[in-house]
Amino acid sequence: MKSTLLALAAFLAAGTAGFGAAQAADKPGPAVIYDLGGKFDKSFNEGAFNGAERWKKESGKTYRDFEITNASQREQALRRFAKDGNDPIIVLGFAYADVLEKVAKAYPKIHFGIVDMVVDQPNVASYVYRADEGSYLAGYLAAKTTKTGTIGFIGGMDVPLIRNFGCGYAQGATAAKPDIKIIQNMTGTTPAAWNDPGRGAELTKAQISQGADIVYAAAGQTGLGVLQAAADGGKLSIGVDSNQNGLHPGKVLTSVLKNVGESVFQAFKEGEAGSFKAGTHVLGVKENGVGLAMDDNNKALVSDANKTAIAAVTKDIADGKVVVHNYEQDNVCPIK
Repeated sequence: MKSTLLALAAFLAAGTAGFGAAQAADKPGPAVIYDLGGKFDKSFNEGAFNGAERWKKESGKTYRDFEITNASQREQALRRFAKDGNDPIIVLGFAYADVLEKVAKAYPKIHFGIVDMVVDQPNVASYVYRADEGSYLAGYLAAKTTKTGTIGFIGGMDVPLIRNFGCGYAQGATAAKPDIKIIQNMTGTTPAAWNDPGRGAELTKAQISQGADIVYAAAGQTGLGVLQAAADGGKLSIGVDSNQNGLHPGKVLTSVLKNVGESVFQAFKEGEAGSFKAGTHVLGVKENGVGLAMDDNNKALVSDANKTAIAAVTKDIADGKVVVHNYEQDNVCPIK
């Protein structure tokens, strides 16, 4: 706790000198505030960091960033950046919605962006990813690959966003194999659920003991424990948000990509050009916002027939021939 308070105090005291990358002398640059788990979580936050770094490299300019370590820092960090004139400011995760609503009203001339939630303010861009569509593809592939007829899903914090991942996964799996067995567990009901690899490993071992030979993790850093336990147990896993295939080459069937980095890159680029686009941006398969990672690390795990099948399903979703139910719309999953 002491180190957390010291870190925040240093950030708040830094003022326009900034925390993270230094700023151009003439104008404050853009900024990004990560969610719990840190910017090197090998998943959601790191994808955003990579997008910011891409903008930095291509523009030759700098940005500021901040890694919160507890929920109380969200509003303080957001107000600090807004007060300093950083623009645009991107926050990661649904948990920022309430504080962003307040801060965006207080700073109407600053542009903000939020990932995974809608904040209806004229100066806010909301980037909503169809995680259910990406997860549908993962479930379809898992069902085509499983040898036991049983697959698993482990979510992080039990919230509608993560239930949406699990629901999409179940829809895709049953579309490919109607009699498949799907085991689902959530890690917890508090933000600590995002950062508990040990618990993720425990749940994975339990699912393996029930016959699961492929386990999909949508749980932040907790998911790293899932991937590790699956690899150690001689089973396959499915990563999330960023390409996690390389964490355990030959043991990760695929990763469900949520192209957060592209949203951050485009927001920074639009801010630089003075063309920032507020409003809600829904990013699914059709918009290349979500998809499956295929590379040398999982090449041997996905047969040519399954690659063809996934390509066909991807096209059907993009064309509207396959409609994936979005759990977040009604908190109901058609697949039990």
